[in-house]
Amino acid sequence: MARYQVESGSVRMVVQADDARKAALWAVHRVLRQVLPLGDDSEETDGDAEEQAVRRGCAVMGDVLRLRTLDGGTTARYRFATFDVVTEWTRLMIALARLERDMATAV
Repeated sequence: MARYQVESGSVRMVVQADDARKAALWAVHRVLRQVLPLGDDSEETDGDAEEQAVRRGCAVMGDVLRLRTLDGGTTARYRFATFDVVTEWTRLMIALARLERDMATAV
């Protein structure tokens, strides 16, 4: 997996992924979990999540996600429309919810 530096609005992070599109999706996931109940933090209440987001200062994405590779000799740069990546992320979350529901009813 390659490492990517992701920048958009106030977001500055490094993520690992197989490719730049997956890195953009992972960055969106990390930003959106600040404010959305994604179910992967069963120990955390809604109030806890909100309090932590306020304390940390919520990251805000801009219109474009800019990525660059951090591994290797040459630096590749990528740009993705934030709206497109968030739309794809939403579709993935819906698919995962359906899979979970189907698995629960199949047992």
